[in-house]
Amino acid sequence: MPIQPPERCRTMAEVRAGVDATDRELVDLLARRFAYMDAAARIKPERGAVRDERRKAEVIANARGRAEAAGLPADEIAAIWDRLVEASIAYELEAWDRLRASAS
Repeated sequence: MPIQPPERCRTMAEVRAGVDATDRELVDLLARRFAYMDAAARIKPERGAVRDERRKAEVIANARGRAEAAGLPADEIAAIWDRLVEASIAYELEAWDRLRASAS
């Protein structure tokens, strides 16, 4: 079934196909985001540099602002981004440890 833009959907099957396609794209984007966490783990010289609360707040504020501009529920998007950033930090810490363990 071809993917229809939301405004052209006429059936729930079309809506679900669009949601499923969007979810696949989101996972692909998350894979790219986490690849940047691998790069950060490689670049940061100290494990303590992985958690940066100022940067975390900036990333969440950016997401909130984009959500507001798009007419989306900003509080919910900010909560999703808070969880995403925490998951990214945990992933980066694991990557940092893994890289240093394999170098020894």
